[in-house]
Amino acid sequence: MKYPVKHHIAAYLMMVFGTHENTAFAEVNVPPFYEAVMQMKTEGKLGQVISKEKIPTTIPEAQAWRIAYISSDVNDRKTISTGLLVAPVGEAPPEGRPVLSWAHGTTGTAQNCGPSQMDNPVVPLNQYFIPGGNSSTDYGIPAVEEFIKAGYVVVATDYQGLGSGGKHQYAVSATNGRDTINAIRAAGDVKESGAGKKAIIYGWSQGGGATLAAASSGDYINQQGTAFDGVKLEGAVAMAPQDMAAATIKATAVGISNDVMLGLVTNAFSSNVFNFTHLAEFLWATQAAYPDKLQLTDLFTEKGSRIVNEVMANKCVHVASDTLNYTMDEKFDSLLNPRPANAKAWVDAIVAGSVPDVKPVAPVIIYWGTRDTVVPPVMGKLYREQMCKKGGNVARVQLSGEQDHFSTPAATQKLYVSWIAERFAGNLVADGCSED
Repeated sequence: MKYPVKHHIAAYLMMVFGTHENTAFAEVNVPPFYEAVMQMKTEGKLGQVISKEKIPTTIPEAQAWRIAYISSDVNDRKTISTGLLVAPVGEAPPEGRPVLSWAHGTTGTAQNCGPSQMDNPVVPLNQYFIPGGNSSTDYGIPAVEEFIKAGYVVVATDYQGLGSGGKHQYAVSATNGRDTINAIRAAGDVKESGAGKKAIIYGWSQGGGATLAAASSGDYINQQGTAFDGVKLEGAVAMAPQDMAAATIKATAVGISNDVMLGLVTNAFSSNVFNFTHLAEFLWATQAAYPDKLQLTDLFTEKGSRIVNEVMANKCVHVASDTLNYTMDEKFDSLLNPRPANAKAWVDAIVAGSVPDVKPVAPVIIYWGTRDTVVPPVMGKLYREQMCKKGGNVARVQLSGEQDHFSTPAATQKLYVSWIAERFAGNLVADGCSED
């Protein structure tokens, strides 16, 4: 197989000069829309659409666009996110159409891992591993057909760094949650969508954490001077969500040290190469969010730091997992530093980048399965306990049967579609904190 000249050059430079934590080792290929976006400046109002292109869709009575819009990360640095916007055709009601903001699960950390980059991205959720899956990654928008038929606008962020430049802050929920909020503003900034102020965020896995973070970001939602002020969050649906902060705060409360805490985190996600890849992505992304405080070599060996940085900058999650397995011959955990350093700064960053310890501004419902071995369901349990004590309204629903992490979206769809309809209709919601 022949490779582009630029890849030969990159390989040669790596061989001669070595590697560096901030180096992108090869240029991944992205469609022209994203190539152009990656050259744009991160300037503008939050939610301002700085580029869009209309794309075809097979969803009946729908119109769709790829969009790029202004967002910001956990440290208030302006960023650019890309994504999809789907709206019904025809005239919107005077108050505008309700908006659904979809937060996707893990796809990876390289620039070509954004779901909107697929050739036909506006489809119901397509999961790579099921017999009917037609891609090596997850893409699509759950229940998009039902939502368009119901008259809603649907917007689906890729998150920053997945086709818009900069390092993707994978599972830094506070950043990912802001991308979902600004996606709602972006929907309102595209006047053809007919988007109104009422909105609900729904997400799975990484996106479940983003959903919880967004629900506890009232001050951010209420900011003025955005591209679409006055968004009112009516609810949040989190499927198999992660919340590193809830678990960390609980552990700290019972006297677990920072060093032990980091050890628990790394051990919990090192049982197999697939889970370890998620851990490596998360640590790589957390360092990207806090580059002045953290170094990859705090937690990885010198060799591990080089490999992790190269893999995460250039590969989506499933290929990254295969690469680590091939490269390390099942000794992937040897990439970790046996004597981790800077533990307090890492734990502080993990907590700061996770779900804010703030009462959610709207009702939250969590769906989980008993066979989830990717995101420990106890995270959702601890989150609910934490937020109920603050006066939040958080329901937690165990799915029937033996649902695992990957079967959760399909098993949940009928439940959340009706729950969302109730919220947009303004019907009262039961107190989720009073339920067992």
